[in-house]
Amino acid sequence: EERFTRVKNDKSFPNNAINFCLETAKISPNQLSAVVYYDNSYITFERILWSFKETKKNNIEIWQKYMPAWIKYKLNIPQLIRKNLRYNGKIFHNLHHRSHLASAFFPSPFKKAAILTVDGVGEWATASYGVGEGNKITMLEQMNFPNSVGLLYSAFTSFIGFEVNEGEYKMMGLAPYGKPIYVDTILNNLIQINEDGSIRIDQTYFDYISGRAMTNQKFADLFGGKALKPGAKITQRERDLAASIQVITEKIILKMVKYVKKVTKEENLCLSGGVALNCVINGNLKNQNIFKDIWVQPASGDSGSSLGCAFDLYYSYFENKRDLRSDGYPVQLGSNLGPSWNNNEIKSFLDTGSIKYQYFKNKEKRNTAISHFLKKKKVIGYFSGKAEFGPRALGSRSIIADPREKNMQTRINLKIKFRESFRPFAPAVLREKINKYFISNYDSPYMTFVTHIVPKKRLSFKLKKEKNLLKIVKKIRSDIPAVTHVDYSARIQTVDSTYNNDFYNLIKNFEKLTGCSMVINTSFNVKGEPIVNSPLDAFKCFLNTDMDILVLENFIIEKSNFNKGSDKNIKKLNWRFYWNNMRPAELEENTTKDLLRDLREVYNSLPKNGTNENFDTGWVNVIESQNSKKIFEIPDALDNENIYSEEAINEIFKYWKKQKMIKSHQKSVTKILKMVRKYKKDFDVESSFVSSKVYELF
Repeated sequence: EERFTRVKNDKSFPNNAINFCLETAKISPNQLSAVVYYDNSYITFERILWSFKETKKNNIEIWQKYMPAWIKYKLNIPQLIRKNLRYNGKIFHNLHHRSHLASAFFPSPFKKAAILTVDGVGEWATASYGVGEGNKITMLEQMNFPNSVGLLYSAFTSFIGFEVNEGEYKMMGLAPYGKPIYVDTILNNLIQINEDGSIRIDQTYFDYISGRAMTNQKFADLFGGKALKPGAKITQRERDLAASIQVITEKIILKMVKYVKKVTKEENLCLSGGVALNCVINGNLKNQNIFKDIWVQPASGDSGSSLGCAFDLYYSYFENKRDLRSDGYPVQLGSNLGPSWNNNEIKSFLDTGSIKYQYFKNKEKRNTAISHFLKKKKVIGYFSGKAEFGPRALGSRSIIADPREKNMQTRINLKIKFRESFRPFAPAVLREKINKYFISNYDSPYMTFVTHIVPKKRLSFKLKKEKNLLKIVKKIRSDIPAVTHVDYSARIQTVDSTYNNDFYNLIKNFEKLTGCSMVINTSFNVKGEPIVNSPLDAFKCFLNTDMDILVLENFIIEKSNFNKGSDKNIKKLNWRFYWNNMRPAELEENTTKDLLRDLREVYNSLPKNGTNENFDTGWVNVIESQNSKKIFEIPDALDNENIYSEEAINEIFKYWKKQKMIKSHQKSVTKILKMVRKYKKDFDVESSFVSSKVYELF
């Protein structure tokens, strides 16, 4: 949805994304066989109420911040879907981690495989594993909140001064600049790691259960003082903390993977969940050869769960046959599932703004022109084909450049992406030439694996205690310096003609001209904005950065030829490429006051002090509870406009895992469902502010 609305991590109802899918399929909502949601909200609701019960201090501020969304739609997802889609068919839900597991297995190239998912938290699950075979997946065990590898990693992300759910990439990139000197401190104080990869986190150092912050003063004292403020200068402490938690996370995941192998005895492994986007860990797992092959869902975060729950319902519930590709490639291929624009549409767009361009009748001549620009050290915004699904640009909405240019990494980071100078770039390398540059002989079409530069390409380099990160970045470490990290690593993208023929031919052309078999590939956007989706998005990004060239399919636009006097015509470029762009409506003032008043009343009736009950630890068997068709079905009492009823309350409690919670929350849940009925007429999309300092648990 963010690609259409241009709101980073947009949490509103995905009207534009849904409409795009329907239009692409040339169907109306009522032609859908079913709609399925990737989470069981009623189980998540139990965890939320449990969290408030366990929070010792008064937490009404957080309660009033997050609960309006639950009152207004999260407890009535079926009706929200019906209203927005004008849909009268069957609605299902799935378990959060089942959706993740399904997203990893069903699009993969494997007939049978083990599946592992690790993230922050779903309903209760923070990690889970199972087995996929044919058109079925079986969940075996899960690890539960609050013991979470993802939340542990995010806690350090926040403490280092990066945004939670966004800055984890940065911390992974920062880690090689530091030394893992805090590993023992973490192991001796924060976490217990068992041989099977399960963990127990000492919650006295953290505050994420309350939803206020990821860490507390005790955590800060352990690591020598306050958390770094966002945007502040990164010190050696932050570098060392990043290196240390990376080592700890690698240690945990390696134990998990070995345990999954031991239990399932499968040859292949599928990975998903936010932690599966840690490509350093993935690369290490590849090198360990625990499994014959590993496939990582390119949209491993919650966005990929939309794909997963749809696949899971299609195969597991409706029992459709699953056909694999005969050539051994994954069904998802290049993950190009988004919008595209043809040359006629782009020409019309450019002519409207009187923008000067070159048009090439065929891609080969266009590629030759692009290759010459790359050789001249030009930075190019590349827009071609269908947009990628997932967080990574894979050659359709990419910024590309020559990796041999020593100052290119700094230039793109600071003057084009407007982000931290230390952030590394991916080399998009021809699949058949990978051994020429890297210690690797496996596919990495989605940038999900990190490997290292071959020794003969390296230049002597030592990471000294240099305070200025920019000085370190500028030191040349190989003959492809713009894609060589400080530890000689690189997050590779292997490119072949089956995954993305257009991008493959472009790199092939560049190789013929220069002998270099790769280009820099980074996402076509600036810091704080989603990846570009339309020609207008691409043009705006090109115009407002230090980019030299813009490629829109067969059209090439040069910044040097751009006529700045054509502002009047450019202002005409306000085309709406999208459909009904519904934005959040503000609640009426009186409604807000009434809602908050009622929420205070419910909060005051909640069981106050925590029961100090033992947290769930270790792996928990879930075979019987999470592998029935019933997990998809929403009871009629909960798929009803009049959700408040004795029957609805009983149905919600049937999902709950903790019997003490059911007894102590009868009255409060009754009051909350009455509020759902009272305020559902205000069914707006979510407009609540989501803090960048805490994982969104509620």
